[in-house]
Amino acid sequence: MTAPVEAASTGGDAGRAPVALLLVSHSRDLAAGTLELAAQMAPSVLLVAAGGLEDGGIGTSYDLIEAGLGRAADGGRSVVILTDLGSAVLTAESVLEFLDDEVRARVRLADAPFVEGSIAAAVAADGGQDVEAVLGAAELAGATFARSGGAAPSEHGPVPASMRATAVLRNPLGLHARPAAQLARTAASFEAVVTVNGVDAASVLALIGLGAVGGQQVVVTAAGPQARAALVAVIDEIEAGFGEA
Repeated sequence: MTAPVEAASTGGDAGRAPVALLLVSHSRDLAAGTLELAAQMAPSVLLVAAGGLEDGGIGTSYDLIEAGLGRAADGGRSVVILTDLGSAVLTAESVLEFLDDEVRARVRLADAPFVEGSIAAAVAADGGQDVEAVLGAAELAGATFARSGGAAPSEHGPVPASMRATAVLRNPLGLHARPAAQLARTAASFEAVVTVNGVDAASVLALIGLGAVGGQQVVVTAAGPQARAALVAVIDEIEAGFGEA
């Protein structure tokens, strides 16, 4: 039997986060590619891909999913499962039916778009959030990209901009996946509501949806008990070019 593909660890951090992700796809390449993309933004998260059939063909394998889930849940980690198509959901549900109750209680099956949900969930898990928050981030990803223009407004509703600043994106590619994830983690670490060009700065998908490129000026606002610290941290990251300038 072909073993599930596991994310390579950079610096030995993978698996440090309390929530792991299991990526279930009909395609081995799609599962592995999504894993590779998410791993770039979530180095502390154990990511396991169970894609395709044992022989590399298109389909879903009960045995691969079962083995992948066992690896993801090892050590008491909680697990969020992302799937690509309906039959992948059915196969994953079949695996869940035969789990021990203790393990089953730590597993959630997300109703979310596969790639976008995997990215959002990985970033949330990398930020140390619990399994319900990681599940919520994955499922919110579908609503984010269903909106016109791809970018979502802050989920907190209208936010009084108690503090405001502007900055220029100094890295050539702007808010692509890795910088967006870095900025989202920073924004989420403060007790404040932070927006960039009107979207929730704690949402990596909303930031990517802005399509902001190098040289573009962005407007950052912050409100809440830690608004000043959050604003300074976000502006500093933008002006530093996310290590890419």
